[in-house]
Amino acid sequence: MPAPNSTFPDVIASGIQPSGALHLGNYFGALRQHIALGNDETRRDEAYYFIVNYHALTSVRDAEALKSYTFDVALDYLALGFDPNKANLFLQSDVPQVVELAWILLCLTPVSQLEKGVAFKDKVAQGMSSNSGLFTYPILQAADILIYGGTRVPVGADQKQNIEISRNLAQMFNRTFCEDDEPIFPIPEPLILEDVAVVPGTDGQKMSKSYGNTIGIFDEGNVLKKSVMSIVTDSTPLEEPKDPETDNAFALIKLFADDAKREEIASAYRAGGFGYGHAKKELLRMIDDYFAEARERRKNLAERPDYILDVLRQGGEAGLKKAEQLMQPVRERVGLLTTK
Repeated sequence: MPAPNSTFPDVIASGIQPSGALHLGNYFGALRQHIALGNDETRRDEAYYFIVNYHALTSVRDAEALKSYTFDVALDYLALGFDPNKANLFLQSDVPQVVELAWILLCLTPVSQLEKGVAFKDKVAQGMSSNSGLFTYPILQAADILIYGGTRVPVGADQKQNIEISRNLAQMFNRTFCEDDEPIFPIPEPLILEDVAVVPGTDGQKMSKSYGNTIGIFDEGNVLKKSVMSIVTDSTPLEEPKDPETDNAFALIKLFADDAKREEIASAYRAGGFGYGHAKKELLRMIDDYFAEARERRKNLAERPDYILDVLRQGGEAGLKKAEQLMQPVRERVGLLTTK
């Protein structure tokens, strides 16, 4: 019996929400994967990356802010090295079929499944409004993936449950409407970097805009210094040995340092005489160095807004074409009569 996705083309599909400035958690949890996969010269699949501005409406209530955040995410992608000639980058709202498919999927989804949503409960616990958009967020996310025939989904580890919902809905639709015919949807698989499953924020919790504990990818100068120096540490005196594996600053250092540098700093922790202030200065230097070239590219790209919009427009045309190709048989299978 063939594998579930053996008859489908390999398609990478993933999105990122423009609800504020992107931070290190976004970068190491998903964005870095997006860029690496999109730019891979050996890749033989299609790749669709979208800025999910419909999703952002669950929390952003300022129209100008949402427009600004959305543009800035596109700017960040390109500054960090995303090549629009090798993969598609576009706006979720430029592909209205995704909302059409989301409604069809909602009609297949038991309320009990949504009530089990860990991400929904976490966000409400953080103080977000428990609106219906937030409650049904996983269904729109499933539509984001399935509308392009996504087979591989690079996401952060916190999205694993939502990808499982996408898988369940793909299977449910195929069983319900495809009968003995060829299935319409492949079964998407998550691509997760397990070694950076959770990026800690300045307070030690998961880095999140909701917690106000982020370090921005493109922060610099005093803004960056203030964030790094505010990282919570324990009260072990300077001269005493310390366990690097329990320290928030070292958890971030590990993301930037190579093996040799990581071990050098870890040894300094254990030897004593190396304070948390020293560790934070090392981290500050690493962040500055790591993003230096991207920071300069971003400043240059910010002066070319028409180019950014052209990239999004080109990607949106590709996304729209792919989505409509899939929606035509979906409408037919579910019995939606149209006059167009």
